[in-house]
Amino acid sequence: MITASDNFYLQKEEPVRSCLLALSEIILKQDQDIAAAWKYGMPFFYYKGKMFCYLWVHKKLHQPYIGIVEGKRLDHPDLITEKRSRMKIMLFNAAEDLPLTTIETVLQQALALYKTGIVQSVK
Repeated sequence: MITASDNFYLQKEEPVRSCLLALSEIILKQDQDIAAAWKYGMPFFYYKGKMFCYLWVHKKLHQPYIGIVEGKRLDHPDLITEKRSRMKIMLFNAAEDLPLTTIETVLQQALALYKTGIVQSVK
């Protein structure tokens, strides 16, 4: 049975589909307590039941990105605020290799907010 999450990926054209699937794997590998879910019509990832990040494709730029829920608490040159007050995004060119070290650094910085208790009950 195809889930809504599966359908999200299947509807994307290459190379965006492969990029999003790779990003999903990278996110899930960061910690055993990260779980994938379907929320707000998009692939969402939770850390111990708290909203952590999500995947989406930028409407104007047509580039896949990771949205970091507590992005406002992070200071990293690859994170973009745009018109968001809480979240920041990290855009990717689907035709290029993913910057794995940068992605892992940002995700680990975000995870640290949850592990140190800076992020409380955010649902």
